[in-house]
Amino acid sequence: MSLLVEIRHTVGTFHLDVRLQVGSGLTALVGPSGAGKTTVLNVVAGVVRPDYGLVRLEQEVLADSPAGTWQPSHRRRIGYVFQETRLFPHLTVRQNLLYGRWFRRGLPGDIAPDEVIDLLNLGPLLPRRPSRLSGGEKQRVALGRALLAKPKLLLLDEPLASIDHAHRGEILPYLDRIRAAHALPAVYVTHTWAEVASRATHVVELCDGRVLFGGSVEEAEARRVQVDRARVGPSPP
Repeated sequence: MSLLVEIRHTVGTFHLDVRLQVGSGLTALVGPSGAGKTTVLNVVAGVVRPDYGLVRLEQEVLADSPAGTWQPSHRRRIGYVFQETRLFPHLTVRQNLLYGRWFRRGLPGDIAPDEVIDLLNLGPLLPRRPSRLSGGEKQRVALGRALLAKPKLLLLDEPLASIDHAHRGEILPYLDRIRAAHALPAVYVTHTWAEVASRATHVVELCDGRVLFGGSVEEAEARRVQVDRARVGPSPP
């Protein structure tokens, strides 16, 4: 899988000017709050139309401003898990899951709901409504709904941000199972490096709307050590 993204976009006094290219595996999009991470995901997903944008997923052009190309979000085959799960409160867990599958009816190799239910251990939750779920349970349902949309790419926008620290550890293993079972590439937005350091295959760091770094996890770790040393200063003799 190859994803190419070029964006130039201005909102108020914030200017986003990025170019990034990522491949298969889990790409960690890291940086402080306000760096532009969520805007990048929103452009890739077709939620935000930028002043200038080029988005190419594999050989398919999803957006090309000069050519006037803009595929609507429901045609992009991208699964998006937001910070807030955005489950339908009036539907049960089962109905929320099947809503994701409804958009992909008839596609070859469709994923069976039972497979996703087993993968994410959602069986006991199926008759419940979102108001009766914990934060971690809601995120598992949101992941399942995104997966049943049969995406080519999974976008996760700080999916653990609304979950207390005691329960954050339960979500990442489920994400590992999803990616292992379906070889699904993913872009994971976070400002907490430790969240994905052991899982990422590629790292892109944003700050103030610009790409500061893009490379392997090993390169990212080495860069972090250098930055930390520069902040602390030289050791005393």
